[in-house]
Amino acid sequence: MKRIRLILLFLIISICSWAQSRNEINIPDIPGYLTLKCDFHMHTVFSDGSVWPTIRVTEAWQEGLDAIAITEHIEYRPHSQDIQSDHNRSYEIAKPAADRVGLVLVRAAEITRSMPPGHLNALFIKNANLLEREEAMEAIREAKEQGAFLIWNHPGWKAQQPDETKWFDVHSQLLANGMLHGIEVYNMKEYYPEAVGWAKEKKLTMFANSDIHAPIGMKFDLEKSHRPMTLVFAKEKSTSAIREALFSRRTAAYFGDTIVGAKEYLAPLFNASLEIQNPNFSIRNKQVKNIQVHNYSDVDFVLTTSRPSVGVESKDKVVLKAHRTVSIELRGNSEELRKMRQIKLHYKVNNLLVGDDTPLDVEIVVPNR
Repeated sequence: MKRIRLILLFLIISICSWAQSRNEINIPDIPGYLTLKCDFHMHTVFSDGSVWPTIRVTEAWQEGLDAIAITEHIEYRPHSQDIQSDHNRSYEIAKPAADRVGLVLVRAAEITRSMPPGHLNALFIKNANLLEREEAMEAIREAKEQGAFLIWNHPGWKAQQPDETKWFDVHSQLLANGMLHGIEVYNMKEYYPEAVGWAKEKKLTMFANSDIHAPIGMKFDLEKSHRPMTLVFAKEKSTSAIREALFSRRTAAYFGDTIVGAKEYLAPLFNASLEIQNPNFSIRNKQVKNIQVHNYSDVDFVLTTSRPSVGVESKDKVVLKAHRTVSIELRGNSEELRKMRQIKLHYKVNNLLVGDDTPLDVEIVVPNR
């Protein structure tokens, strides 16, 4: 009996320690905004997922997320014989747990229809039960009347678009009537370049979401990587600030080592990630010297030269490893260096995309004492 008690005590301590361990995601804030790490698409046993709502809260907090939305299917509830409840119940169960750990929980639901219009997440709703309508347009209209932010989920999902990823007339109608505000450019493990183009052309907010149904660790190797997430550039960490940021299109899609978003947010994010470690650097013509660049973020930035720099030559490809200091060799090739107080190295960041395949252009400014 004593041994059983000791084993139980050990298990309780282990579980408590596990529950209190949080990873910190190192993606820097940018001037004027916090960079919030969010996942706005996931499921529990209250639709077709396989975990309890509080597990989604625990997973997200442990991974370092700031905000989530549990988006149960309105029309698809395969566990309904065993779990009988209304459409708001998963949010009600998860909300106290989210409040306890400081995680923002957005009330949401997924309108689940065949294509078109396909699946749409409705964020910031007031009552999910009222979205249960026979006609898809009625459900979407109800979401709009509740002040919802509506996202077209996985637009290139092969189950609904097996041959090509198409934009339908109904999506144009939704857009024109203020009933479509965002689009997933990345879902689970799928990237949709067409959606990036639509986001830019039609002024839709970009998202990357996990769409997780199983325990998160069963789908993503969290020791080596992370779930896909939406970076939200918000004025503060609150539901209202996130809502304002989404309607203002201040997001980026973060998956693997790739971030897709607008240049006005990716450029300051890149700059905020780096620091020149030898600020008293000096180079003259025909000298060979190295600058030390430290990357504070979790992202390995892959750089290739976009155009020659004035006064110096450097390698055409540089990888700024996450949480490492990288030494970049510079070779002076001009007498003008004596007059230059700074040197600009011109690169493209191949894994920061401002279009479907368009790398972000950046400058690394090096002092020249």
